[in-house]
Amino acid sequence: MTDRILEIAERPARLRAENGLLVVDFLADPVTKAPADPDGPTARHRCERVGESDRLTIPFAELAVVLIAHPRVLLTQAVLSELAGAGAMLVACDRRHMPAGMLLPLQTHFLQSYRYATQAALAKPARKRLWQHIVRAKIRAQAELLRQKTGSDQGLQALAHRVRSGDPDNLEAVASRRYWSLLLPEFHRDPERGGANACLNYGYAVLRAATARALCAAGLHPSLGIHHHNRYNPFCLADDLMEPFRPLVDSVVADLAQRTPAVELDRQTKAVILGELTGRFVAEGESRSLFDWLAQAAQSLATAIEQGTAEGLFLPLLQPQPRTQE
Repeated sequence: MTDRILEIAERPARLRAENGLLVVDFLADPVTKAPADPDGPTARHRCERVGESDRLTIPFAELAVVLIAHPRVLLTQAVLSELAGAGAMLVACDRRHMPAGMLLPLQTHFLQSYRYATQAALAKPARKRLWQHIVRAKIRAQAELLRQKTGSDQGLQALAHRVRSGDPDNLEAVASRRYWSLLLPEFHRDPERGGANACLNYGYAVLRAATARALCAAGLHPSLGIHHHNRYNPFCLADDLMEPFRPLVDSVVADLAQRTPAVELDRQTKAVILGELTGRFVAEGESRSLFDWLAQAAQSLATAIEQGTAEGLFLPLLQPQPRTQE
């Protein structure tokens, strides 16, 4: 199975379903009359000129995430149905091109009802142990990224060993403060600001959608969290499980910010972020896509919830696989 991320942000378009394919007709911009960008989101797929539009066709089965960011995009109900049936996530973005909402598939696993009930009834001690494993995995991933960027893990590996059940000492926050001050010394993490912060928000939103997709495929409900429990957050479990994978986004954004201190979230930076997240990652002697690793993590979490234990929760430390030079 091919997992693709498709973003529609630069030009207006019409989306429809036809014989198992998503058909996207990119229209000429009414202001610029611009043709399709050969380096844009259509470049990786088959695109043909049809009158005043460029037509893109992609099998629904190959789609993992579809990001709709242009305000003049029309789509049919059949597109929504086909995306849900294929287990793909549809992400609607706001006027700042930041994700504002997601469409979730309802029927994704034959044990879905049973797993929902087990998930809701999970005992507090088991939740705390699962959160302990997640925080440890996150700090270890941060430590590895610091080792790669600075030559030292800056004590984060030792800090990960000190995380207790439920992280009552909030070592996740302690590690985060040390991590950001060393990864990007002049950077202040503020989700409401632009620049590198906007780039991080964008990458995290894509990661969140991919994680929610994996959880749905495993028969879990992404709103029933282990640690996150905001009543207004419909993706609490996705926010839990994605924590150890955040450094994958941090790494690419840190590289962008170091090359261009005044980096902004634009077409080029989004292409770099999406390109990295759709690459291959190595762990446990295997090379897989991020979507495959998230699927394994979600399945292991479903098993752990059924068994009421954190043993067996699989949170691999991923390393980007170097791309071969053409």
